[in-house]
Amino acid sequence: MNTKLKILIADDEEDITELVAYNLRKEGFEVIVAHNGKTAVELALKHNPALILLDVMMPIMSGVEACALMRANDNLKQIPIMLITARAEDHAQIAGLEAGADDYVIKPIKPQVLISRINALLRRIHRTETEATTENTVAAKIIIDRAQYVVHHENVTHELPRKEFELLALLVSKPNNVFGRDEILNQVWGDDVVVGDRTIDVHIRKLRERFGNDIIKTLKGVGYKYHEV
Repeated sequence: MNTKLKILIADDEEDITELVAYNLRKEGFEVIVAHNGKTAVELALKHNPALILLDVMMPIMSGVEACALMRANDNLKQIPIMLITARAEDHAQIAGLEAGADDYVIKPIKPQVLISRINALLRRIHRTETEATTENTVAAKIIIDRAQYVVHHENVTHELPRKEFELLALLVSKPNNVFGRDEILNQVWGDDVVVGDRTIDVHIRKLRERFGNDIIKTLKGVGYKYHEV
C-alpha cells in the first residue's frame, strides 16, 4: 500500500497498540495512536487518516461512541472504520455496524490477518472511488448525486455514510430489480472483505429509518429491491 497512508489506532491496552503499530509500520503505514475514544476523534480530525481502528471498550469514550461521532462529522464520515472487539456476540457486532463501522475484527488480534483485512478494505474503497461515475442516478423519488456524494429525496439532501450510500446507489440503479445478498456483499463490500451475516440487514434498516419503510422491499430468502411505484 501507499507508504504515505495514515492509520489511526485507538485502544487503551498499550501492548495491543504497540503490536499493531509495529506491524503496520513494517507494511509502510504511518501510525497514529490514541488510548481512548475522545482522543481518537480529536486525532482523526487533526490528521485525516486513511483508515481508523477503534477498540470497542475504552475509557472516557467507547469505540462505538467515537465511531458514531465520526460518522456525524462531515470531515470524517467517509473514512473507513474498523472496530476491534473482544466480544464475538451478535449484538456487539450490530452495535458497531449501527454506529457506522465498515468492518470489525475480534481479539486476540492476529497481525497478518488484521493487515490483510485493512488492505482489503482500502483496496475496495480505492476501486469504488476510481470506478465511480459522476453521473447522477435518477429515480422517481430519489436522486443519487455521485459527484457530491449526497442523496436528494423529497426536496431534502442527505449525506450518508459510505456503505449506506453505496448500498442505496446499487439498489436505485435498477428500480424494482431484486439484488441477492451475495451480489450486494460483492458490489458494496467486496468479496475480499469479511463482514458478518447481519451487515446488510443493519444497513437496510438504517436506510428505511431515514427514507421510509416502503422504499426498500425484502424478498425473503432472495434479497432486496428499491421499490418504485
